[in-house]
Amino acid sequence: MSTHDEARRAFLIGAAVGTVAGAGLVPDALGQDHERHAAANAPASAHPHSTGAGHGAFLNDDDAAIVAAFTERLMPGAPGKPGAREAGVLNYIDLALAGAYEDLQDFYRRGLASLDAYCRKTHNAPFPRLDAARQDKVITALEEGKATGFTWPTAQAFFNTVRTHTMEGMFADPIYGGNKDFAGWRLVSFPGAQPLFSPEDMKSKDAFTRLPIIGLQAQAPVRRG
Repeated sequence: MSTHDEARRAFLIGAAVGTVAGAGLVPDALGQDHERHAAANAPASAHPHSTGAGHGAFLNDDDAAIVAAFTERLMPGAPGKPGAREAGVLNYIDLALAGAYEDLQDFYRRGLASLDAYCRKTHNAPFPRLDAARQDKVITALEEGKATGFTWPTAQAFFNTVRTHTMEGMFADPIYGGNKDFAGWRLVSFPGAQPLFSPEDMKSKDAFTRLPIIGLQAQAPVRRG
């Protein structure tokens, strides 16, 4: 992994540490949507919102390929360190856009169309087919507002939104479709929900590893009969 990739990972992980610990990356809209629609009788090991392909609730194949490639460059994987693909960020974004974030559907449609047009005009290829260096140039142009062809959303607004959703998909509770196998939580040594913390646990500055990580789905009541 390049120094640039390491710096990007470090930035996102550092930004997430405090908000994960305070449950700040469980958006209110997603929590409310889950309360309305979650299946209480799903087995604890299942991800009730998961789809085999990682998309299909809202994103089509072409848009999903762009989102998958874009989020992986925002949170690139490395040996022993899962990135956006492995954590299921695409699935998280797809499901959010089909539910709690449905008001952002047109935002994403227009933003992805503008991104595709910019890549084809500037690099003669769609974003997923660019090498990592050119993908990073595109992302930098978006972040700095220098990518042409964007009206609404602006290039910067699109970048900031996808980056925020990438962080949510990495670090929110797995019940929302991302953070697969607690990949993001393990990166920041966040233990998830625990039945009890002792006074010694609360005072310790070491990573909490005594109890297994569990998420919301594991705590859901099981409907029998």
